[in-house]
Order: sequence, then structure tokens, then C-alpha cells
Amino acid sequence: MPAISSKKPYRIGRSQTGLGLFATKPIKKGTKIVRYFGPLLDCKKKKDDAVENKYLFELNGRWTIDGSVRENIARYINHGCKPNAESDVRPRKRKVFIRAIKHIEPGEEINYDYGTDYFKAYLKPIGCKCAACEKKRKRKRAEARAERLRLKAKAERKALKALKKAEKEAATAEEKLRHKLNGKSNGMKLNGKHLNGHGGKVGAGQMIVVKSGISARPKGKQGRESRASA
Repeated sequence: MPAISSKKPYRIGRSQTGLGLFATKPIKKGTKIVRYFGPLLDCKKKKDDAVENKYLFELNGRWTIDGSVRENIARYINHGCKPNAESDVRPRKRKVFIRAIKHIEPGEEINYDYGTDYFKAYLKPIGCKCAACEKKRKRKRAEARAERLRLKAKAERKALKALKKAEKEAATAEEKLRHKLNGKSNGMKLNGKHLNGHGGKVGAGQMIVVKSGISARPKGKQGRESRASA
């Protein structure tokens, strides 16, 4: 890790993505923080055009800075989707400076947007881990968790409602069955088969038995017998 003068307003420290550059002093908006530097590559030369690494900074269609050298402190600045700095490219001078676009407080990580091409090639496949994207992911996880709880509560309410409905239907069916059985029982009592323990109809000339044990014949037949004896 390269040594940094104490006069510089930044330091190299541990970040969510590995190493990063952090402010040690307040940095005002518009301040040139650090220069992005390294060997210049001429894309017209096959040897230079064949160089591949994650620290190449394209100045224009011909010139590119190879920022992979350890002395390039700016290489430790990470990408940010909501950055507090930006790259100030000067193609004619073949120089790049990282400049603050916001007031940066001590302890705050310095970051800038690497651009669409770099993002698609290196960051999108593994997922951007900048503070803004991490915050966005946390919010989405919280929303997903809340949605799962909402759906679970909804399912529980639905199950409880279905259970109450089933219990109500069972109670209704039981009540109907009880009324039906009571109706059949009342019908059997009224059809003449169970009237105070007696038979229903009495045929002509049949004896009638009463609870006292005294038997009596029908009135008409008794009259005929009396006249016959006379």
C-alpha cells in the first residue's frame, strides 16, 4: 500500500468492496482531490492495445491511462451510483483529476461513477456494492420481508374465515338434522299408533279395554243381547 502524506485529505482504508479512499479532512465541493495517473497507452500500437486490466482510463479514441500502478492513489477510489466526486478528464493534457461534487466529511468514503461501459463489464455481473445500491437492496429485502408477512397474515385470516364458515355450516346441518328427526318423531305419535298406549281405531263389536280393567262391549250390540234374553 503506497504511503500517503499526512497533508493529504484522504487515506486508504477498508471498504465494503475491499479497499477504498476515505476523507480525513473536510473536502469542499469543487476541490481537486487526487490525480488519476499511470503510463499512457497508445491504442494504435498493438502492444499497448493488448493491455487489459480493470484500471484502464480512456481519455479519447487513442490515448488511455493504465492506472494499475501502485503509486496511483486514485485507483483505490471505488465506484458509486450516487457519488460525491467525479472524474475531470482533460484529453489535451492527457490528465484526469478526481474532483469533489459535494462537500465530503471526514471519514466519508470518496467515490465516483465509473461509467456505463465499466459498470456493464465488471460491476453488473457481480452486483454493484456501492452504498447506494446496498441501501437499495436492504430496502428491497425489508419490503420483501414485509410482503411475506402480509401474505402470511392474509392466508391465516383466510384459513380462519374458512374454518368459521365450516363450523357454521356444520352447526346448521346439525340443527336441520335435529329438526328433521323431531318432525319424524312427532309424526309417529300423531298417526294413531301410540295414543296413550291404546290402539288407534276400534272395530265394530270389539272389546274396549280401559285402564280400570273393566271391559265393555259396544252399546249397539249390548242392546241386541238384552232384547234377545227378554
